[in-house]
Amino acid sequence: MAIVSRQDKAPEPARSSLGANLPLRKLAFRAMATQCEIQYTAPAGDAQAKRFEAAAEGWVHAFEAKFSRFQPGSIVSRINDAAGRDWVPVDPETEALLAMCDTLHFMTRGILDPSALPLIRIWNWKADPPAVPTAEAIASALRLVGWSKVRREPGRVFLPEKGMALDFGGFGKEYAVDIVSLIAKDHGITDSLVDFGHDLRASGAPPGRPAWHIGLEDPRSPGKTLGSVGLTGKSIASSGDYIRSFTIAGRRYGHIIDPRTGWPVANGCTQATVIAETCLQAGMLSTSAFISGVEKGLEMIRSVPGAEGIILTEHERAQTRGFFNFVATT
Repeated sequence: MAIVSRQDKAPEPARSSLGANLPLRKLAFRAMATQCEIQYTAPAGDAQAKRFEAAAEGWVHAFEAKFSRFQPGSIVSRINDAAGRDWVPVDPETEALLAMCDTLHFMTRGILDPSALPLIRIWNWKADPPAVPTAEAIASALRLVGWSKVRREPGRVFLPEKGMALDFGGFGKEYAVDIVSLIAKDHGITDSLVDFGHDLRASGAPPGRPAWHIGLEDPRSPGKTLGSVGLTGKSIASSGDYIRSFTIAGRRYGHIIDPRTGWPVANGCTQATVIAETCLQAGMLSTSAFISGVEKGLEMIRSVPGAEGIILTEHERAQTRGFFNFVATT
């Protein structure tokens, strides 16, 4: 995963910033089962900052309450509870997110599948002791997975088989990062770094620096960095399974599941990091690249204009041609 790193130099020339002479402020809170932090410039004690913080945190909590599968009253929970039984009315915002699922599923060639929750449930990473699902259990879960099975009509949605279930966790956090970055701009804040669980979007730059510096975590030594990048007007996200995993009978099982097979990814990749225009793009590409492997993963990253990435395996580093333009030098 990517982590924020404080360093003194950046990989590109200094540029003007409207917030260059303003203090750096921070807002931190927990939401969506992760730590959320926003760094931004605004006058100390200014009402603009208070309005922005209230709007940003309020939007995130409302988004989580409405779309998290862990919230019993959310629209996603209502859709899942009605699977195999009833159509569920949805509002325009929910319809827009479902349409976004269409796009993400298509662009990732079926890798990002919001209907994959039945598979996620049978691979219980918190079980003590952990266990590998039976082949029969995986096959049964796979029969309930498939975005094309979800039935939609204007104003309503239906999961036709009992046991089908949706989960927006594959893109919800990244989408929230993008929205909060736009909320900052709506409040006149030009310099911000929105970091939700190490999915980030950078706008402008911090005081006295030409870019925001983001450390890239070393999958061989979690908590330590193997380098850093400098970002302004870009987003970054990483995918890896080196923290959440278990080993049984000498075989390691990571937490990232390929919804096409029902099994955790085991292609030798340890981390995929993508820089893109939006956090939604970066997250979509980092996950799909990690699952696809080096060759197909780099091809997928290159297919999106402006995106650059690096994929680490147990034995190599492979990156797109333009990724080095963002690498910070010491």
